[in-house]
Amino acid sequence: MTETTCFKLSIENNIAHIVLNRPEAMNSMPRAFWNELPALVHDIDDHAKARVIVISSTGKHFTAGMDLSVFTDGEGVGASGGDPYSRAEAFRQFVLTLQGSFNCLDNARMPVLVAIQGGCIGGGVDFVSACDIRYATEDAFFQIQEINIGMTADVGTFPRLCKLIPEGWVRELAYAGRRLPAQRAKEIGLVNETFPSQEAMLAHVMEIAAEIAAKAPVAVAGSKRMINYARDHTIADGLDYIATWQAGMFAPPHMMEAFAAKAQKRAPNFADLAPLKKKM
Repeated sequence: MTETTCFKLSIENNIAHIVLNRPEAMNSMPRAFWNELPALVHDIDDHAKARVIVISSTGKHFTAGMDLSVFTDGEGVGASGGDPYSRAEAFRQFVLTLQGSFNCLDNARMPVLVAIQGGCIGGGVDFVSACDIRYATEDAFFQIQEINIGMTADVGTFPRLCKLIPEGWVRELAYAGRRLPAQRAKEIGLVNETFPSQEAMLAHVMEIAAEIAAKAPVAVAGSKRMINYARDHTIADGLDYIATWQAGMFAPPHMMEAFAAKAQKRAPNFADLAPLKKKM
């Protein structure tokens, strides 16, 4: 078990479970959050420590979004020095850095499943929209809170949400700051399933995670890469890329192991993903 300011991490049976662990603060996102989350995810991904990542939370709400201390602790969020234009350019780079805290979920080689209870507010929507699959309790709700405090959501909500749900819903949530209840979120495809309790939800999510962890990791990583690529490109581009991918990553030994395991009525034994080389 690893604990940081905002999270607890456990890894068991090839499943990494990251838990938001500030229930007394409604799991809001202080400065440490934005550094700790990508550090945890990159460590899991770079060192191939798991085949699936599950994210869940504690207490009444999944997250209340950005912690107000970020705006009131005296450090601010803007750059200092230079003229207004150079500060604006530096602030743009800072926003890109914050976006990277959630991009790591989208870019991780293994699928990321998220279990949402209670409120998923503001930055929480940016957060969960970067995950592969979302599940929610029946009392959960989603809210693009930024409009209610006079700003435009900027850490990933709009680029990703427009790929996940109908544009009209994105616009209503963005312009009015209204809550999207879990049942309606399921109806429009934001979440796969809703559950009467967090316990039931986590049991289901861990069951799905275990099924994914039993599959060939290279094939799972390839599937995630192809889905992400297809989301961001034309059909023709997607077809071309999968052909190129298969030219290098098609793995007959992994397929033979899958066939043998099925014939012998046993669990397959696949090699893990290889750790990444991140420096010279």
